[in-house]
Amino acid sequence: MSTVIYPSPIFGPIHSRRLGVSLGINLMPADGKICSFDCIYCECGFNAERRPTLPRPTRAEVSNALEQRLKQMQAEGTAPDVLTFAGNGEPTLHPDFADIIGDTIGLRDSYFPTARISVLTNSTAAHRPDIHDALMRVDNNIMKLDTVCPTYIALANRPAGRYHVDRVIETMRSFGSHAVIQTMFMKGSYNGIDMDNTTERYVAPWLEKVKYIAPREVMIYTIDRETPDHDLRKATPAELNAIRDRVIAAGIPCTAAY
Repeated sequence: MSTVIYPSPIFGPIHSRRLGVSLGINLMPADGKICSFDCIYCECGFNAERRPTLPRPTRAEVSNALEQRLKQMQAEGTAPDVLTFAGNGEPTLHPDFADIIGDTIGLRDSYFPTARISVLTNSTAAHRPDIHDALMRVDNNIMKLDTVCPTYIALANRPAGRYHVDRVIETMRSFGSHAVIQTMFMKGSYNGIDMDNTTERYVAPWLEKVKYIAPREVMIYTIDRETPDHDLRKATPAELNAIRDRVIAAGIPCTAAY
């Protein structure tokens, strides 16, 4: 298994299939993973196999490292399209997440004011007022919704603690047009169980909830890097395009990344 653990607190820039030239901001430890999901397709591996020994970076460490990297990129004439909160787990779990967002907005405005700020989140903490307010301040509030089937979520995303998909959907809807929905479509199996969520059984109810949430945009994608479980497979371009076209027909912009 050759899954990826990202440097912390800053990594890249890298080229993102969905976002362009992305400078990564990783609020989790540099030697492990902390996440409220334990997705079977996560490029960072399973939580139990990636237990960190280092602490999370502090707010000051994040701000200082980000400013130094932005200064360097400015001197090199390299402009990021986006500053992306991602990395080794769920970024909103950092205790200073809201303040770090404020710091990042200030630094972005000083060095690369046209760059967007994105957060990739599984939405498990988005109901908290401080997290909700912080996510309302970023340009791309990208919220995960792989399916609306609780059984599939339990198998594929493996959330920690109680996870009620209907409550999460209501939280997503509360962001209005400030939400961007991202969904992983995949095929193959896990522990002998079929994990194909490109079928009508999963797509039709998912699409109805997407229409109910009414996000600004939907991003659908499939496996790109090695996964901790090797029986999973990519969805095909034809399958992704068909789902994308149904979202667009519903009046919501949608992109597909293969």
